[in-house]
Amino acid sequence: MTKREDQTILLTGVTGQVGFELARSLQGLGKVVALDRDRLDLGDLKQVRRVVREVKPGLIVNPAAHTAVDKAETDVEAALRLNAEAPGVLAEEAKRLGAALVHYSTDYVFDGTKSGAYVETDAVNPQNVYGKSKLAGEQAIAASGCAHLIFRTSWVYGTRGKNFLLTMLRLGADRDELSVVADQFGAPTWANTIAALSANVLAQAPVVREGDWWQRHSGIYHLTASGVTSWHGFAEAIFEFSDLAKKPLVKPIQASAYPTPAARPGNSRMSNEKLADTFGVRAPDWREALGLSMAAR
Repeated sequence: MTKREDQTILLTGVTGQVGFELARSLQGLGKVVALDRDRLDLGDLKQVRRVVREVKPGLIVNPAAHTAVDKAETDVEAALRLNAEAPGVLAEEAKRLGAALVHYSTDYVFDGTKSGAYVETDAVNPQNVYGKSKLAGEQAIAASGCAHLIFRTSWVYGTRGKNFLLTMLRLGADRDELSVVADQFGAPTWANTIAALSANVLAQAPVVREGDWWQRHSGIYHLTASGVTSWHGFAEAIFEFSDLAKKPLVKPIQASAYPTPAARPGNSRMSNEKLADTFGVRAPDWREALGLSMAAR
């Protein structure tokens, strides 16, 4: 039987928020080959196939994506290539190798009109190019027939890169007052939380796909922090945990007062019950995770 330390894990997007954390959390689950864009450009589909065939991983973990939501509205081709076509190629190569694929998707596959938390079986209806491209990626992976786990997450932030947390801290240091949307709701999810729970799930998987574990578990799972807030509530909590000498006043506004090129769902709440019931893992409350992330800065 193949030992866990003999398993090769190909990790994409290692310089991104989630990829950076995964490079650490996946240690101990195999030999991690962590590649940045210079070594694996998902926009080059021929390179993607070549690299996967050279590395011959038993597991591919793909957090890389085109995440510029507003830019995607005019950069449709790039969004589709990175978020739909590249995951499809990774899935095809995983199937050819007999490997498994872990991929990350988004709350933006939903239209945000449901009153409660979305579950995995709810109808999808993305309202922007980014959401449509991510949904196409999910569908391409499922169509490939490869062993896979797709984790849908939401409102991802971290202590590096570009995200709401760092934007608020930067603006808050220079301004006395900020206006933040208060009628969109979701669960701010720390990149470290995503990586830690992913590793916890993967530690339960067999190193080689013996028996029917992957057949029974392949599919879509929602993976977000617990609890719910608005962007306004998230901003207030950020400043509450921050060490800014003078903290700005955070004024609530309606989303209609802050128009963006890409439509955002009003409700991004997603239920984690399937994840908890299947793998026995449950994400921390978003405020608890935020406090830990701020302490780690």
